[in-house]
Amino acid sequence: MLILLPPSEGKSAPASGAPIDLDSLLLPQLSGERHTLMGTLESVSGTPGALKVLGVGASLAAEVEANLHLTTNPAAPAHQVYTGVLYDALDYASLSSAAKRRARSSVVIFSALFGATGVADRIPAYRLSTSAKLPAIGGLGAWWRPRLTPGLNLLASRSGVIVDCRSGGYAAQWKAPAPKTLAVDVFQMRDGEMKVVSHWAKHTRGRVARALLHADARRVRTPNAVVEYLNWVGSAENPDAEDRWSINHVPSQGSRPGVLRVVLPEEA
Repeated sequence: MLILLPPSEGKSAPASGAPIDLDSLLLPQLSGERHTLMGTLESVSGTPGALKVLGVGASLAAEVEANLHLTTNPAAPAHQVYTGVLYDALDYASLSSAAKRRARSSVVIFSALFGATGVADRIPAYRLSTSAKLPAIGGLGAWWRPRLTPGLNLLASRSGVIVDCRSGGYAAQWKAPAPKTLAVDVFQMRDGEMKVVSHWAKHTRGRVARALLHADARRVRTPNAVVEYLNWVGSAENPDAEDRWSINHVPSQGSRPGVLRVVLPEEA
């Protein structure tokens, strides 16, 4: 199984530790591309128009300034650097030892700066959104797509089901093979109707990822098995359930991946 996650816009800057080693990241053959992008971001971040180019306000000036020292600032595992709703819900620190091992082998975190990393890959804090356009680079989704595709296609060919919790531009960085992919959409019942949610979508994607990391691999070998397992996880039949949801499955069709529609109850 592969579980695809977005990064978080907010980061927790490591206070100490060795700097990043590009050759230690997932897909080390992309070290040259990462070096190029880091250099471009450092150059941009030192210009008077940096905030405008990066699409951030003055309140984030300190984070942009940190981009000037990407190769020397302390690095830490990605699951510690990325913060926010999804990563709080995933709660890597409290996973079982077995689930942490699965996370290290199956979770891929997409990034505007690094392309894609493993959950335990050591990275510095940075400020760069996939919506930014850098000089000589352009749109980051389009820039990363041809560079990520060969390595991730090979990784996908060796994996089972792919559960895609990405959003927006991060999903544009690589198109996962449709027949074995389940994109995660989140809804909530309100006055008897399914409504799209935002905050709870991030939270729920983190909980879905957590549930799958705790699953026996034999129970989640196919898209249908993933749907069945997650329906059980969020049902009253599960005596240890921490989440309540139901799952609607839209199977893959042609070039369109399957969809996991996670429906939260009104009281969520």
